[in-house]
Amino acid sequence: MKNYSDMRKPLMKTINTRMKSKFEIVLSIFICAGLYFFIFTGNLYSQAQNQKCLICHGKQNFKVQVEDGSVKDLFVDEKLIKGSPHINNTCQDCHTDVVEITAMGHKKNIKKVQCTRCHYENNPAGAPETEKYKEFQESVHQQEILKGNTKAPVCQTCHGKHDIAKRNSMSGVDLKKRIIKICGQCHLDIYSAFSTSIHGSALLEKNNPDVPVCTDCHGEHKIRRTDDTASTVFKTHIYSTCGNCHSSERIAEKYGIKADKFKTYESSYHGIAVQFGEKRAANCASCHGVHDIRSKEDPASSIHPNNITRTCGKCHPDANANYTKGEIHLNSHSEDSGSIFYISSTFKWLTIITLTLLAIHVILDLFRKLKHKRHS
Repeated sequence: MKNYSDMRKPLMKTINTRMKSKFEIVLSIFICAGLYFFIFTGNLYSQAQNQKCLICHGKQNFKVQVEDGSVKDLFVDEKLIKGSPHINNTCQDCHTDVVEITAMGHKKNIKKVQCTRCHYENNPAGAPETEKYKEFQESVHQQEILKGNTKAPVCQTCHGKHDIAKRNSMSGVDLKKRIIKICGQCHLDIYSAFSTSIHGSALLEKNNPDVPVCTDCHGEHKIRRTDDTASTVFKTHIYSTCGNCHSSERIAEKYGIKADKFKTYESSYHGIAVQFGEKRAANCASCHGVHDIRSKEDPASSIHPNNITRTCGKCHPDANANYTKGEIHLNSHSEDSGSIFYISSTFKWLTIITLTLLAIHVILDLFRKLKHKRHS
């Protein structure tokens, strides 16, 4: 017979295992409850703190007159705050200079909110850890701010104040529509030109999600001047920026356009010159336009047959009607180019055959000389 200690060991092991599993379950419950309590009470705390501010700022007709005589709307819609990523933040988390709130309100001359208080790398606030603020420091907008331009955009200009929304809360089309409207607040003339272009009309009228908008070409936070050599729309960089879409086989197949426009430009005289850093050579925008790009069938297009002479004449003063007869973006390796393809193919094979015969001649001549040397 087994002794008592031998029988007791498996029993105690089973008891310990069960106690351990129960302890883990209880611990998990406590952790979940703690997290829920922390989040829930944090939300309640922020809402309670914000109610002090909403006593005044929650009134729709709450407005004040500023020093320049204009009227400033100070109404804050509580629904916007609850739908924003800052739902768990208090007003004072952003408006840090509002220290004390009394029956008479708070101090005047409140400064603009500095988003960089939370939005930086390794921040303890739990905000997205990005270096967008560093990119913004290099942008044309930041340069304008440093010059004292009070109309230059800041974070709130583009992202909103109390109505901040996450990017994934909108569809791709709605996000792009919002982007062009935000940029259009300052760049109204450009917005007008873009909205009637082939890209703008496809977005606004057809809800095309593949259309490029301001940020696709200029960037988001690191927007630079067009004459900045690091800009994505600098003269020698424009063709590669346009190529992000126009060299895509997916885009070409989806919309029935040729995907060789990028390669044919690179192999052209203009493209080669641009790749060598020539800023005066024509790029995509030189011919197609910048924000007012239109289909070549559109009479208002800069590449319409009636307008090509004038377009080319910007660089070539002697441009005449013959400029409209030639093919543009010609691919000499495609049969679609007609006689150019056959002439190009003829010269290619003529060169290959000539060089092959020359190599054979050199090798035979070398053998003859070696043979002659050996006999002599």
